[in-house]
Parts: sequence; structure tokens; C-alpha cells
Amino acid sequence: MAGIQTLLSLQTGGAGLYEFTDRAEAFVQGAGIETGLLTLFVRHTSCSLLIQENADPDVKRDLDAFFGRLVPPADDPAMDYLVHRLEGPDDMPAHIKAALTATSLSVPVTGGRLALGTWQGIYLFEHRSRPHRREIVLHLA
Repeated sequence: MAGIQTLLSLQTGGAGLYEFTDRAEAFVQGAGIETGLLTLFVRHTSCSLLIQENADPDVKRDLDAFFGRLVPPADDPAMDYLVHRLEGPDDMPAHIKAALTATSLSVPVTGGRLALGTWQGIYLFEHRSRPHRREIVLHLA
């Protein structure tokens, strides 16, 4: 079996976590495959993908705060060493955050559904300050 693919487009409103579990689940259910593996790949270098808790919104806020402290904007004095600054003070820090997280994920499919845990959701983690349209390839085999 070669598998099937689709391309999801997500519009972000700036930095933060954007859950798209429902769209990934709809793709899996529509494929009619009972057992397999869903691979998700984001086609950008300044955002990433996460599987994270989707019940308590404080988790999203705390993750945003943590990564903001870990990798502040390029105009922060702690980031004076950065050379890449052509696309604004959030660009190189966005690349660093993407390097620390993941650009692809794999989720097992069992019984025609994503085998996520009770409180797990799939998120695009936007690292840029301004809105972007992001593309995510979903491949099911």
C-alpha cells in the first residue's frame, strides 16, 4: 500500500499554539484505513508541530511563556550574538524554537482513528509574531 496524502492549510494569528486534531482525525476517518501510521510534516522553518495537552488552556499559555523566556526576540540584549536579522526580531528566534521542537510527527492509527491519549491534541506551534498561512502534509500509510 502506497498510502494517501493531503495538504492542510492553517492560518495563524501570530505566535501561539493552534490545534488541528479535528482536521487530522477527519482525514484519517475519511481514508477508511483501520491500522496504520499518520505522518505529519510542516513545510516551514519558523514553526513546528507538537502533541500536547488540549484540556487546560493554561498549558498553552505556559508553553508560550517558557519558549518566550528561553528564546527571546532578537532585539533583547541577551540575543545580541544573532546575525540573521533581515526578517525582523522574531525571525531567527523562530528558527531556533523550531530547531528545538519538531517539524514532523507520527501518530499510530488504530481502529480507523488516531491513537492519541485522552488529553492529547495535535498543534501547529507558530513562532512568528505576525499571522502566517502554514502548510502541513498529512501522509497515511
